[in-house]
Amino acid sequence: MPSRLKKPQRPGAAPKARLPATTAAKAKRRPTINDIARMSGVSKKTVSRIINDSPVVNEETRAKVKRIIAETGYVPDPQARGLAFRKSFLIGMIYDNPSAEYVVSMQKGILSAIEGTSFQLVVRPCDRAKPNFLQDMRAFVERQRPFGVLLPPSVSEDEGLAKVLRELNCDYVRIASVSLDDHDVMLVTNDHMGGYEAGRHLAELGHKVIAHVSGPRSFRSVHERRQGFARALKECGLELSEKNVIEGAYTFESGLACGEKLFALKPRPTAVFAGNDEMAAGIYRAARDHGLEIPRDLSVVGYDDFPTSQRLWPSLTTVRVPVAEIGRLAATMLIKKTGVPHSEIVPTLTLRDSSTAPA
Repeated sequence: MPSRLKKPQRPGAAPKARLPATTAAKAKRRPTINDIARMSGVSKKTVSRIINDSPVVNEETRAKVKRIIAETGYVPDPQARGLAFRKSFLIGMIYDNPSAEYVVSMQKGILSAIEGTSFQLVVRPCDRAKPNFLQDMRAFVERQRPFGVLLPPSVSEDEGLAKVLRELNCDYVRIASVSLDDHDVMLVTNDHMGGYEAGRHLAELGHKVIAHVSGPRSFRSVHERRQGFARALKECGLELSEKNVIEGAYTFESGLACGEKLFALKPRPTAVFAGNDEMAAGIYRAARDHGLEIPRDLSVVGYDDFPTSQRLWPSLTTVRVPVAEIGRLAATMLIKKTGVPHSEIVPTLTLRDSSTAPA
C-alpha cells in the first residue's frame, strides 16, 4: 500500500508546536470553587459565603478571596452558590391578596432590594381558605428551599403558616397591621392609625352620615382600619352604624357592588371611607351611574395611595401606605437578618379633590 504523503510546508515556515493533550485540557479548564479555596487557603464554604456576600466572613479573608477570584476569572457554579447555607438564593413572596396593585407594588419594592445581589424573587400565590393550604406551602418550601420568604397580609396573619416555616427552619419576615412576632421578623403597618386619620378627616369636614366599605373580614387589617375609623368618629361625637358598614373584597368589582348598596341606604351617606383605592374606584363608577357627583354629593376617602388614586377624576383623597417601600424594607430585613430602623410604618392622609364639606 502506498505510504501517505505529508503536506509540504511553506519554505521558511516554522513547524507548529502542539501541546500535550493533558496540558491543552488544563489550559482550557475553568477555575472551580475548589481551586479558589486551595489558592486562598480557606474552605469551600468560606468561598461560597464570600461569593454570596455573607456578613460573617473576616474582611481580610474576604478581600484576599475576591482578589484571587478577579485574577483567575472564576465564575461561580450555580450549584455551588447555596453551599454556605444549604439553601437556594431565592426570596419567596407568598401572598393571598386580591388587589393586583398591592401585589405589583410589593414586588417592585422587593426587586429594588435584591438588585445587584445573588438573590432572585419567586412569587407564590395561594388561597388560605383551601383545606390543603398549609400542605401546599410546606411542599413549596421543601421543593424550592428558599433563602427565606416574605409574608404580606393576609398570609402574614396565619399562625399555622408561621409554625410550618419555623419547623422547616425557613427564615421569614411578616408584614401585618399589628405586631404578631419577634421584632426582627415583623414590619408593622399600623392600619388602626390609617383608619383613624380617614375618620377624623371626614368628621372634621362636617359629615354626619358616614359609611365604610371594608375589605374581606379574613384580613386582620380590615378590623384594624374599621376600629380606628370608628374611634375617630366617636371622638367627634359620631357613631359608625352597623347598617352603614358594607363588606367588599378589595377589588374594583366589589367596590362597584358595594356602591350600589351604599346608595340604597336611608338616609344616604354623604361620605364613605373605602378600605382600599380599588374599591374606591368602584364606588366612583357606581356614583356616576346614579347621577351623583364626587365630592359635591359624596365625599370619598380611599386607602393605600396607589397610582389609581391620582388617575381618578376627581383625584382621590386617600391614606398613604408606602407598599413598595415596605417590600424593600422587608426584603432587606430578610437578607441581613436584622431589624430595620423603620420597622413601624406610619400611614398618612393624602388630601386631594374627592373630599369636601357636605352640601
